[in-house]
Amino acid sequence: MATINKLAAEPREGAGKGAARAVRRAGRVPAVIYGEKTTPTLISLDPRDVMREASKTGFFTRLYEVEVAGKTHRVLPRDIQFHPVNDRPEHVDFQRVGSASRVRVEVPVKVENAEKSPGLKRGGVVNLVRHTIELWSHPEKIPSKIVIDLGSLDIGDSVHINAIKLPEGVKPTIARNFTVLALRAPSVQKEAEAAPTAAAAEGAAAAPAAGAAAPAAKAGDAKAAAPAAAAAAKPAAKK
Repeated sequence: MATINKLAAEPREGAGKGAARAVRRAGRVPAVIYGEKTTPTLISLDPRDVMREASKTGFFTRLYEVEVAGKTHRVLPRDIQFHPVNDRPEHVDFQRVGSASRVRVEVPVKVENAEKSPGLKRGGVVNLVRHTIELWSHPEKIPSKIVIDLGSLDIGDSVHINAIKLPEGVKPTIARNFTVLALRAPSVQKEAEAAPTAAAAEGAAAAPAAGAAAPAAKAGDAKAAAPAAAAAAKPAAKK
């Protein structure tokens, strides 16, 4: 079961940009809780709490219980906006989730045991095709991360989504068996393998060119020799 984190909040009055600016001037972060066919709840948060939670990996995959005026809302973070200059949080959106809710959520991909990988020991390179994977999940079953074990992977191996074990009832939003990670040969090795092929191709291209140049040279020699032969033949005729 997913860990449920707690956040303290205060109710706020009024919606719109003007009301949100007033909350920020008071040193708080405006936020809203919506979903479950219930009227949105307008709240404000301590900016220190927001920054602490937002800086943790997997912020959007963690469940929170937000306490507002004695009432607890179970929510999932959906969006956070930051000031473009000072990077302070300006607004947070939370989605209210119930016992039967299913949500779409992006989960980060992490790798482990890189030091044990035979492919990496031979100079291979990890190509992480997908840094996050979108899942359908019950809120309490959302994994904080998707772990790929590199311990047995060699150059040329790849990992597809169907090979990754997910919690029961959790499924990718994409039905096909897509690639998540591949172990590629190092670029230096690829260049070394490509060099003989390139040299052979250049040699094959140069051979016809040399053959075409030879007849042209012979034709030029024949034209140059013709006047000399004619001049030699004239004195012989007078005799």
